[in-house]
Amino acid sequence: MSTIAEAYIGARIYDGVGFHGDDDALVLHADGARSIIARRNLPVDCPVKTLTGGIIAPGYVDLQINGGGGVMFNDDQSVDALRTIAAAHASIGSAVVLPTLITDTPERTKAAINAVEEAIAEKVPGVAGIHLEGPHLSVARKGAHDPRLIRQMSDDDLAAVLSAAERLPNVMMTVAPENTTLAQIRALSDAGVIVSLGHTDADFETCMAAFEAGARCVTHLFNAMSQLGNREPGLVGATLARDDVYAGLIADGVHVHPATIRLALAAAQNNNRIMLVTDAMATAGSQIDGFVLNGRQVIRKDQRLTLENGTLAGADLAMTQAISTMVDAVGEDTAQAIRRATATPLSLLRGYDNENPLLDPALSVNHLPGDLSTVTRLCK
Repeated sequence: MSTIAEAYIGARIYDGVGFHGDDDALVLHADGARSIIARRNLPVDCPVKTLTGGIIAPGYVDLQINGGGGVMFNDDQSVDALRTIAAAHASIGSAVVLPTLITDTPERTKAAINAVEEAIAEKVPGVAGIHLEGPHLSVARKGAHDPRLIRQMSDDDLAAVLSAAERLPNVMMTVAPENTTLAQIRALSDAGVIVSLGHTDADFETCMAAFEAGARCVTHLFNAMSQLGNREPGLVGATLARDDVYAGLIADGVHVHPATIRLALAAAQNNNRIMLVTDAMATAGSQIDGFVLNGRQVIRKDQRLTLENGTLAGADLAMTQAISTMVDAVGEDTAQAIRRATATPLSLLRGYDNENPLLDPALSVNHLPGDLSTVTRLCK
């Protein structure tokens, strides 16, 4: 008997880096391992599932999810909430997520860190760490963040995040140079924290100094940040000028115009480090038409999430839709678009095989139809 538990054929296989031949099969072994082999080499007794076209790809990696399944992490910092959020994102294709706490109190920040630590200890599927988006941001570029909770990073704040970095495999933190010193950014980076610049009005030189201090990512490029101008390049310009900085991008056709994305990809020193994020809220994987964020109503309408004053409040977006935007509206190659949702963000994280995500047993496997309209999970 073969040690193969099942083989999938009939779809193009994308391993996170590139496509394999049409005559290849994805093989799931009885011990959990995976491989890609020619269909002609499959054992005669091998169970085979034939798909009707489309693409086999690694599960998505989303480093910015604020909620899902009707739950906001800011409202409920518990393992049960994380199970619900992660399951909601698994249902729309994401295998690895960083639950994201939007600007909140020190008490809720600590509770969120503790909940993620417990969830990882309990092996809640998909939870790979935490993303703290704030509270050390710029009020001038607050977006939907509550300005009453935005503050300068204190010694206690720094100590809490450094402690989290010792306890969790992955900690990402969005900060603004206005409320975070270079010494603090350096300390966070040295401790392994993925420091991301965002919600900032800082100028080009200030942002470049923060990158030199250890910041290596940018949160939702173009949104809630200093823009590229003729005399002041801002954070957008600083990001595009670096070849060592990752940048999240909300490709929903609402947050950033497809033409702007196209220009950014052409201008970037290293556009291979631009990755897709959903910035998803409680609406992800659910049918709810709104929710409450820090006591303020968020309305879901026409594929937008807004506060009552019209301010965008996260995105009503699934990763497959983001990939479709990149392919259909931006005009990007399908392989590169999928890479931006898989291997690229995975390369920022510890504990996974970003060289070949499809073969990593820790990741689920997705099946996308040829029109990139939906996604279904094949295994794990």
